[in-house]
Amino acid sequence: MALAALTLSLQFGRFKGVERHRAALPRHGVTRWIRHALDADAEITVRIVDADEGQQLNREFRGKDYATNVLTFDYAQTPVVMADLVLCAPVVAREAKEQRKTLAAHYAHLLVHGTLHAQGWDHETGEEDAEAMEAREIEILAGLGIRDPYNR
Repeated sequence: MALAALTLSLQFGRFKGVERHRAALPRHGVTRWIRHALDADAEITVRIVDADEGQQLNREFRGKDYATNVLTFDYAQTPVVMADLVLCAPVVAREAKEQRKTLAAHYAHLLVHGTLHAQGWDHETGEEDAEAMEAREIEILAGLGIRDPYNR
């Protein structure tokens, strides 16, 4: 099965420690992780931000006043998936450390997660949907050589 085509914009905000995050997110890796989660061609922007920008976006668009690991802004699903994925570097780094994962592996999981959201997957609509989305994430990540992010 051929992988979907991807037009990717990879952006990094200006924040302390940004080089560590750049190193964990080589363009070829980000492209590979996202393409494996796509069911259709896509135009996706990935932006890595600091806690202030992450909190502001989460507050403004979701009404939640804290920085979260990944926000997905999906604009279209057909004929081309169009979305922005915003990942908050300090949150991702903290979670990776707490979960004893490499920074790159955690970013891979969150990019797959966000890409699935951009295609209509939703884990907040019920337990069955959450289980289906997690199973799909595990399957995609296994195909990329990354262990189960839910440690099952």
